[in-house]
Amino acid sequence: MSLMPDSWIRGMARDSAMIEPFVENQRREGVISYGLSSYGYDARVADEFRIFTNVNSAVVDPKAFSEDSFVERKADVCIIPPNSFALARTVEYFRIPRDVLVICLGKSTYARCGIIVNVTPLEPEWEGHVTLEFSNTTPLPARVYANEGACQFLFLKGAAPPEVSYADRAGKYMRQTGVTLPKL
Repeated sequence: MSLMPDSWIRGMARDSAMIEPFVENQRREGVISYGLSSYGYDARVADEFRIFTNVNSAVVDPKAFSEDSFVERKADVCIIPPNSFALARTVEYFRIPRDVLVICLGKSTYARCGIIVNVTPLEPEWEGHVTLEFSNTTPLPARVYANEGACQFLFLKGAAPPEVSYADRAGKYMRQTGVTLPKL
């Protein structure tokens, strides 16, 4: 596997609409940085948030997930309660090539504040808005800023395409838009 550089990411965004909208240069003036970097792409978090709450005494169950676990917010800033987390999505829509696997890492600016971003790998031929999890590991409320950098995606090109891609198996999160909750 090879880690793909900025020139490859730019070309795939331009020629194959791999990332839309695509920001060709790193933006950082007064914001948490986003856009194309040397070996990755720093995606932005949209202004749609689902913040976990315990007001309805719901149980978190991945096999029978209840929307009662969340409070929905559309805002420029999301405040995540202490020791809690929120779901959000990327501004960018991704279309992953058949011979590529994408791994996500959190931004150091958030990590240094105790805010961890988690995303599972984007599999070959998956497409959609990426659902992001922001975990606030601190005993204090934490802010996440919409339309600013949230995480960096690294593109790993395989030696050959897989026999079966995410699209081939009709993955349950294919072409997701908005903040997508767990599915069984």
